[in-house]
Amino acid sequence: MAAALLANLLYSTGFVLEKRALTAMPSVSVRNPARLLRQVISSPLWIGGSLALAAGFGAQLIVYRTLPIAAAQGIFVSGLVLLLLLSAKLLGERTSGRERYAVGAILAALLMVVLSLKEGTDTVGRDAPAPLVLTVCLPSLAAGLWLYASAERRTRSKHRQPTTGVEYGVAVGLLYGVSSLAIKGVSSHLTSDGLGGALLDLMRSPYPYLLLFTGAFGLIMSQAALQKCRASLIVPVCTTVTSLFTAVLGTLAFGEALPHDPVRLTLRVAGTVLAVAVLLVMPKHDAPAPAQPAETNPPPKELMP
Repeated sequence: MAAALLANLLYSTGFVLEKRALTAMPSVSVRNPARLLRQVISSPLWIGGSLALAAGFGAQLIVYRTLPIAAAQGIFVSGLVLLLLLSAKLLGERTSGRERYAVGAILAALLMVVLSLKEGTDTVGRDAPAPLVLTVCLPSLAAGLWLYASAERRTRSKHRQPTTGVEYGVAVGLLYGVSSLAIKGVSSHLTSDGLGGALLDLMRSPYPYLLLFTGAFGLIMSQAALQKCRASLIVPVCTTVTSLFTAVLGTLAFGEALPHDPVRLTLRVAGTVLAVAVLLVMPKHDAPAPAQPAETNPPPKELMP
């Protein structure tokens, strides 16, 4: 539990620091990844944010070794409250009433998932068959890349509306969902006995290669999206997609059985359905800026001599 709360703090701080650094940079684009990387690594503030995210990754490894996947996701998503507070305080971002209701509903949905857990009855899966992992992950990666490319094409349209970043958040969330499953797989191979053999087994699994792919593409895609959109919206959407993906598909892939008790099963299923429904109804575009009021008393014309 302590490691999960620490991961929440580190992830929220890291995202806010990166967003603040990106706001001061020239526009970045996924079409020029080398330039994007040169810009971000030259910013001490961005490096501080990325180090916080890396430390959060280390805390996440500890969590996955001790908690079921669904329980871990419920605790991770509770960090959205901290993220909203930090983005309002440090970035000056404000969410609309509809978006605040949506985030509240997401937190309620994930609270249902947490309440569906019972200590001592939920198993912690240790490994998953490689073919099953690839069957789950490869289509998800393809869907995330396609969705991100579609969102990019729409932003280049001349008559587009300002986007809130929901599509970007879903796309990056799918990549990070695959990354989260890979982290779970890596954690199952890191044992204190026979470290050399464990590392060899790890390199024979798909997990390190999935981590490399999602790390590289996720970094480029998330930074470009974070610069375009509000952190207070894109990060909750990304986190929700990642958590649902990991909780549902990870539970199945790693053989962590669903609750047998009808009440706990209802809570878990209802929480998942509610979170998906909220994502579907969230606004896809920001409201246009209010028009400046016209002058009511124009200055008098000069009289002709």
